[in-house]
Amino acid sequence: MSHHIELIYPADDAHALSEKICAAFGLAPDTRTRADKAELPWSEADSFLITYGDTILSDTRQPLLNVLDFLQGHLNGVVNGVHILPFFPFTSDDGFAVSDYENVHPDLGDWDDICQIGGNFRLMSDVVINHASADHPWFHQFLKGEAPGCNFIKTAAADDDVSAVIRPRPSPLLYAHETATGEKLVWCTFGPDQVDLDFSNPDLLCEFVRLLRLYIDKGVRVFRLDAVGFLWKQPGSTCLHLDETHEIIKLMRTLVDHLEDNVWLITETNVPAHENLEYFGNGNEAHVIYNFSLPPLLVHALLTGRSTYLRRWMMGTSPTLDGCTVLNFSASHDGIGLRPVEGLLPPEEISRMTETVQGFGGRLTMRSFGERSVPYEMNTTLFSALKGSVDGPDAHQIDRFIASQTIMMSLEGIPAFYVQSFLASENDEARAVKTGQNRSLNRTQWHAGHIDEQLAASDTPMAQVFFELRRRLAIRTRQKAFHPDATQFTLHIKPGMFGFWRQSLDRRQSLFVVTNITRENKRLSLRDMNLFADAKWVDLLSGIAVNPEDEELELVPYQTVWISNEEN
Repeated sequence: MSHHIELIYPADDAHALSEKICAAFGLAPDTRTRADKAELPWSEADSFLITYGDTILSDTRQPLLNVLDFLQGHLNGVVNGVHILPFFPFTSDDGFAVSDYENVHPDLGDWDDICQIGGNFRLMSDVVINHASADHPWFHQFLKGEAPGCNFIKTAAADDDVSAVIRPRPSPLLYAHETATGEKLVWCTFGPDQVDLDFSNPDLLCEFVRLLRLYIDKGVRVFRLDAVGFLWKQPGSTCLHLDETHEIIKLMRTLVDHLEDNVWLITETNVPAHENLEYFGNGNEAHVIYNFSLPPLLVHALLTGRSTYLRRWMMGTSPTLDGCTVLNFSASHDGIGLRPVEGLLPPEEISRMTETVQGFGGRLTMRSFGERSVPYEMNTTLFSALKGSVDGPDAHQIDRFIASQTIMMSLEGIPAFYVQSFLASENDEARAVKTGQNRSLNRTQWHAGHIDEQLAASDTPMAQVFFELRRRLAIRTRQKAFHPDATQFTLHIKPGMFGFWRQSLDRRQSLFVVTNITRENKRLSLRDMNLFADAKWVDLLSGIAVNPEDEELELVPYQTVWISNEEN
């Protein structure tokens, strides 16, 4: 612990501050890392649902209990984890401007509800660590010159060089506020209602360590460190991925690795792939990082019918470090980010993709880049984004969408499904108009009774998508070749297909995942896959036997096969 402190706060007494941080986390300073922890804390049975606490409403239950009902009633046995987006009191940004870190928003429920969810599912909670609401007590204290808030808010001097700062918003970076000690320029990476916190003050770090302990005691086992890449600011720099930021994550990793339970850190850094990978450190930072490049590359492949860029990216991705993995996702509460494909997709391909998605009712959000604005993310539900190809809408929306989810759940790592994907949600134009926010297109609120009605009618898009995804997940949880750490190699097959090979850790199961990503039937050459002849092969999704002596296998548009030598 002292080593981290010396690097983050070289002017402070490392020993004394280490003791203070350990006390805030409820650890004795001499506590040792648990040597008997499972080396592989995850398995093929792991997957997450991503949802807001109030996505599902009812007339009789608190929203958080509706989440629990949905998990237990519809996804039990196939999804064992849930990421509930910020469930704290807030003032804007759908929860990411937190005004009280210590309580559950009363409109959602209470800590008992959170404990109940955490007792039944692996619970992921956001730690909105870069900024707080302008209505948080710390900011009110800052304005009045009162402790501790007067030392917790990041400010800048008028002559500070902030020209190189990288940020995802076109709004001004600095906002002037009158305080008890005069006018101050407050740093606001994400906007005026989200005031940045100043981690150059070690007392603030101690406060967040105390909050981590509180959340663990309430049942949280995965911490999503929101926008953590922006945490440390240094004028004259990009203020992104600074060394102190990485060291603070390492400090948190050291703390959670001393706990009896397996508690994971996941960093939310929506940046180019090579920058994102830095958050593994040497296996001593994040346990899990988001696979941010996957969603836009997957959308591009399915819209164009060409796997060239998706395959090239995957072939160039190095295996994860021991004790680390990725969270695979294809959609989230935010848009489909474009920064993660910088250098992976040519500008003309990005433009082609964004124009297609906009043609299907999506929107494009921009970010500041020097003196100009550049595309930052596509705002859309994934279901709407895949309602056709670059040639326009067609009749393959459901099959194309299911293909996207099947590819995602088959990849090395842990899969996470946004609730709107399970529900086959279309763009919510009315909600976006009402809120004035592009991201609201992808944040529909549903009544629990309406979901039940849609699922009961087998011909609805929701029912067709939901039950097929659930069926595939049920199969997936039984395949050792889908362990997050199982071997993965990309297949060299026709551009109109995308495929890869997974092998279980014990090498007993080989599983070939191949998807036709076009609107035409395609013939898969079985000779290219090198199926050994002394095994029985079966497509797990259809149950049909595959004869390795056959030369080809025909795949209909957007069909995926899971060809395995073990039928489980």
